[in-house]
Amino acid sequence: MTTPKKLKIGLIGGGPGSFIGAIHLNGALMDGMFEVVAGAFSSNPEKSKQRGEELMLDPNRVYGSYDEMFAKELALPESERIDVVVIVTPNNVHFDPAVKALKNGFHVALDKPLTLNYQEAKELYHIVKSSDKRFLLTHTYSGYPMIKQAKQMIANGEIGKVRKVYVEYPQGWLFKLLESEDNKQAQWRTDPKRNGLAGCMGDIGTHAFHMAEYVTGEKVAQICADLYIKIPGRPIDDDGVVLMRFENGASGVLMASQTDTGAENNLKVRVYGEKGGLEWEQELNNTLLVRWPEGPDQVYRAGTGYLGSMAQENSRTPAGHPEGYVEAFANLYRNFARCIYADRAGQKPKPEWEDYPGVEDGIRGMAFIDHVLKSNVSDQKWTPFVVEK
Repeated sequence: MTTPKKLKIGLIGGGPGSFIGAIHLNGALMDGMFEVVAGAFSSNPEKSKQRGEELMLDPNRVYGSYDEMFAKELALPESERIDVVVIVTPNNVHFDPAVKALKNGFHVALDKPLTLNYQEAKELYHIVKSSDKRFLLTHTYSGYPMIKQAKQMIANGEIGKVRKVYVEYPQGWLFKLLESEDNKQAQWRTDPKRNGLAGCMGDIGTHAFHMAEYVTGEKVAQICADLYIKIPGRPIDDDGVVLMRFENGASGVLMASQTDTGAENNLKVRVYGEKGGLEWEQELNNTLLVRWPEGPDQVYRAGTGYLGSMAQENSRTPAGHPEGYVEAFANLYRNFARCIYADRAGQKPKPEWEDYPGVEDGIRGMAFIDHVLKSNVSDQKWTPFVVEK
């Protein structure tokens, strides 16, 4: 599709030294569809200025707050102002800038989870639905080519009706009380006022939950949760297990921990159906293992010509040239941009382009957090999974 101009990004968050802000920008800029022209990079104006200098931006478009950015960008001619607001702040600063961005006519890309709490999520859901702007929620792992291959194979019935789903997300970086050692990432992610009332389950459990539903195409109907605080002195969970029952009758197990000492970031998904099974792990993300009951295992590899259309659409290099985390982000941003361009041209986007997570995924993720917290303290344990909007 011909692109008349690059989409202009105004970034909120992602100040000096930010990990996730840099990853978002690397992914967004990879395909040449976006450019960063403005930002409110920190609530500290000096830090915002510093990050603007690092990105070599016009100082007049480096702002001390997102409210200032919206006001001054709207005063510019439409051809010059930002098109997309990218929000990479702690969870307590998701709702307000997202709402204001949409109401001011900007597309929004937001780091997950959707909001700080379920009530905010329901409000934002309706604002997104009433807007004519595109909304991206960066559940990164859905951008991997071999995850898309697994999703398409299951949707095509290649492993039959899904019977069992396992998702596990082991991390070990919070194996000790890092938040007492001036670790800013640990401080906000373990603070219920900035992260939300679920710790590990809100931070990475939502990724695992999204993966379970995204890959299988099935929706969770009931959950039974057991949460733990492994490190004394921490106010919210850092480890947990969730049993799941799906609407189609399948059962599932979700495990997430940030205190699995020595573990890095190996999100794993295993899905077993009536005819066969699929296995994928993030640390070997270019491989999809397919298991058959009456034949040898098959190893599917990214970048090969035998993959389905969804994997092909989201592959960037030939087989044997590893793609990874940043490319998964880039796939989400590229599909997001393609849909914006299609909308502007009055065209219907390809289904493969519209395959990026949005507000529907976001509200289900917040419902997951809400139901997990309720189930954890319930005597009955099994909790119906109902998404209120």
